[in-house]
Amino acid sequence: MSTQFLIYLFVGATFALYIGIALWTRAGSTSEYYVASKGVHPVLNGMATGADWMSAASFISMAGIIAFAGYDGSVYLMGWTGGYVLLAMCLAPYLRKFGKFTVPEFIGTRYYSQTARMVAVVCVIFISFTYVAGQMRGVGIVFSRYLEVSIETGVVIGMAIVFFYSVLGGMKGITYTQVAQYCVMIFAYMVPAIFISIMITGNPIPQLGFGSEVTGTGQSVLERLNGLGAELGFTPYTDGSKSTTDVFFITMALMVGTAGLPHVIVRFFTTPTVKDARKSAGYALLFIAVLYTTAPAVAAFARTNLLTSIPNTSYEEAPAWFKTWESSGLIGWLDKNNDGVIQYGPGAAFAGKPTYSAERGDVGQRMLTNEPTAAGNELYVDNDIMVLANPEIAGLPGWVIALIAAGGLAAALSTAAGLLLVISTSISHDLLKSNLMPTISEKKELLAARIAAGLAVVIAGLFGIYPPGFVAQVVAFAFGLAAASFFPAIVMGIFYKRMNKEGAIAGMIVGLTFTFSYIIYFKFINPTATANDWWFGISPEGIGTLGMIFNFLVAFVVSRMTAPPPEHIQHLVEDIRVPRGAGAAVDH
Repeated sequence: MSTQFLIYLFVGATFALYIGIALWTRAGSTSEYYVASKGVHPVLNGMATGADWMSAASFISMAGIIAFAGYDGSVYLMGWTGGYVLLAMCLAPYLRKFGKFTVPEFIGTRYYSQTARMVAVVCVIFISFTYVAGQMRGVGIVFSRYLEVSIETGVVIGMAIVFFYSVLGGMKGITYTQVAQYCVMIFAYMVPAIFISIMITGNPIPQLGFGSEVTGTGQSVLERLNGLGAELGFTPYTDGSKSTTDVFFITMALMVGTAGLPHVIVRFFTTPTVKDARKSAGYALLFIAVLYTTAPAVAAFARTNLLTSIPNTSYEEAPAWFKTWESSGLIGWLDKNNDGVIQYGPGAAFAGKPTYSAERGDVGQRMLTNEPTAAGNELYVDNDIMVLANPEIAGLPGWVIALIAAGGLAAALSTAAGLLLVISTSISHDLLKSNLMPTISEKKELLAARIAAGLAVVIAGLFGIYPPGFVAQVVAFAFGLAAASFFPAIVMGIFYKRMNKEGAIAGMIVGLTFTFSYIIYFKFINPTATANDWWFGISPEGIGTLGMIFNFLVAFVVSRMTAPPPEHIQHLVEDIRVPRGAGAAVDH
């Protein structure tokens, strides 16, 4: 069977599985739609959390950014891993004990204010739409290559699939779909990693192969990578270009942003008891670690394969995979010196994203609307394709390539569905039911949630077609916004009895406004700014940490200058923190 047929077979089979699960687990009540009736087993919830957590950014883009950025890319690995530990151990059990449906509901009840709840709803929508843009972009990238359609068409197909099982099944359907998606994505990630580890180092365990010698060279993987890069003029793979301050701020923003991500937090509301929430957090950490400990090896192997197969190769002799990815627009080559050889080195190959042009007389070349830069680099490689293209670069069998396609789609679709559910529940439960239409029936509330999810899918698709950056970068912005808005409000809501509604509202507004404005300015208004122009040398990816600090400071000062929260709220905070009652959570 041809590789293309296998791709259609694998992708079609997984889609049929997801749709079948959605039909089987169709939500019939708001409790099933919002939190799967709080009846998900800890192991299954751990797998679903892993799928929700390991988005397109983790599956597709994290290894890609590490492959190109080297040491600098490690901030994503450290931040996302450490952040989940922080969330699972310090926040999730307390939020589960609180026993509500959504994060805005926690904020509104804890801070005894509908205004606080509305601010939280705005934060949820900001964060979720920023995050879902990366997921839909990931869907478009996978479809564009493997189903031989444009990225835009791929996004539309992904929208249709997500719409079906998220709108139909709600949290109940999404949970069991994500269990299946975790199995698909982890198998798809590990199989090629094991194959390539054996091919490069002879070691079948990628994590150990990463520290082994490249077969026949006497050099370790990193030494080999540094040497290959040096030959082409790149800085050593193990060296970093970011300042220590920026590395710290980016890592911290990713960590604390994790603890504020509403679509991950809500997963802990679906277990029967607080004890089960703790168990599912542990299982999720185990399931997530399988991929995260493998990512550095995948990144190094992919970079090694790329540098040994393309640079200084005649375009006419370029391997088939190169021209296949080139037709998708995710790899581009422009023969600047007309020698017919693919030159690759530091610097941007083009003034922007390459698009196909036959006007140059060589159908393989890519041309931009702007003139090419003067740099010697003639090759454009999209960061987000490294994991997806790795099996083809390594010459693995067609069924492995088909498997990676199914895995990439599972990663992007699982997180997109979780985010869209959070958006729809925030609108139907926190905006309509709790504010605008308090007398709405459960049936109408469920309908409103599904309509909101449908609208969210459309908006998410537009973000996927017109994204503000590559997948991991877009997701980093979402983490920064979460760090600057939710994290302080949740932490102080659990551990600081004196925190009142005035402090929480002021802190969230200041943190979100500052962080969002900083990102917009330096990424869209003044994108050519350098580190010297940034505040204290902090990049837009790391500014969420500073926004978080502002949030904490403003919230604390305002709370001390205003009246303390009511007595029953202070007792509520004490009750959340007391370890007794590890059995059933109590709704307050």
